[in-house]
Amino acid sequence: METFDLIVIGAGPGGYAGAIRAAQKGLKTALVEKEQIGGCCLNKGCVPTKSLIHSAHLYRELQNVSQFGLKVEGLSFDIDEIYANKNKNVETLRSGIEELLKANGVSIFRGRATITAPSKVLVKGEEPYELSYKNLLIATGGRPSLLPPHLQDIEGVYTSDDILGDKAMFFKRVVIIGGGVISMELASFYNNFGAEVSLIEMQSGILPKMDREIRQNLSMIMKKRGVKIETSAMLTNIEKQGDSLLCSYEKKGETFTISCDAVITATGRQAFTEGLFEGIEAPTMEKGALVVDNFFRTSLTGVYAVGDCTAKSIQLAHISTAQAINAVSHMVGEEMPVDLKTVPACVYTNPEIASVGMTVQEAKEAGIDTFSGKYIMSIISKSAITAQERGFIRLLFNSADSRIIGAQLMCDRATDIVGEISMAISNGLTREQMTRVIHPHPTYMEGIWEAAEEAQGQAIHMAPKLKR
Repeated sequence: METFDLIVIGAGPGGYAGAIRAAQKGLKTALVEKEQIGGCCLNKGCVPTKSLIHSAHLYRELQNVSQFGLKVEGLSFDIDEIYANKNKNVETLRSGIEELLKANGVSIFRGRATITAPSKVLVKGEEPYELSYKNLLIATGGRPSLLPPHLQDIEGVYTSDDILGDKAMFFKRVVIIGGGVISMELASFYNNFGAEVSLIEMQSGILPKMDREIRQNLSMIMKKRGVKIETSAMLTNIEKQGDSLLCSYEKKGETFTISCDAVITATGRQAFTEGLFEGIEAPTMEKGALVVDNFFRTSLTGVYAVGDCTAKSIQLAHISTAQAINAVSHMVGEEMPVDLKTVPACVYTNPEIASVGMTVQEAKEAGIDTFSGKYIMSIISKSAITAQERGFIRLLFNSADSRIIGAQLMCDRATDIVGEISMAISNGLTREQMTRVIHPHPTYMEGIWEAAEEAQGQAIHMAPKLKR
């Protein structure tokens, strides 16, 4: 039986990052994965979604290039080639991670890991391995939440994992259940390629965790592009009708139906912890998710957990990575280096959406007096050059000390721009400090400076507010 300083279960963003960081710290490290290196994010989540969306956005842009003096004739798309490109991207990144693990001296074991006794792990694969550990990091991730079996098991009803697999899956008429990030990104993908898209969301609006103005703007844009969005609606039935499916839902006491070729369930994800503990008492859990403390320790000695398999998880790849790095630092007696209070959230629709820190409403509920600056991005030169739709950057500052505490963005490259703002929030920068930074022209990043200046009514490329 081989003994390791650390065994990591799960090779997603939290697992492989934790394994590499542990090896960098001099720990003899093993990584156990039952499927593919990279986890859900790389194989059935972030990366494949964004690859497909990139193709869809290019297709949409090519349909409108005449405004730039360009002509495209006979434009079409090949869904098999689009998926082949997606698969190539995934495989390239996956092999890169495997090489990084090997280069750092991490031992990789293929199979399902089970904790059979204190400090003992059994790996059930083509060849079973029994391993011993001093510390254990569980990063088994999550899986899609499902409809009741009598609905989910109907032919033509899929999860987001199914849609993002290796096989090309395109439908001319699709119904998406849910209004969260995955739902909106899939709706954008199908809509850009000309499919009829309907979305059923039980809450009063899409993207329920996002800023209200962003939610309203995206809903308006998607509806303008032909996406049918039904909020405050409850799916009641799905039935097969020949080659089609008939979805029934209730809204305001009335029943409605939508005929489609496929239904995609994207109502969230839940922790995957099945089969982890055999012959040993499981640690404290909530609804199948592992409960951890501020150092990511479970109730079992030497056993840590990070990412989607933990209770109250934010379920973002980058937070899993950050948590794993902090957990390993705690194992080796070091202070946790990553600020976990400043977590950017991104939606890769068109336009892109990003937010970080507090919203105005959250600050109000916390009793924090604030002021803000909002810059309309259609004014900026780069937006005019690239013919972007109306968007904005809003920065939120604490009135007590002028430090930035939040931001909401809806514009092209928002998911890149938000990184600079996250750094400002994490380091407690004030509005004045943010305005000292020179941004190159013409770029989208200029919007940060303009928004910070607008908070004091000093934006250069924006008309002053009318005085009453």
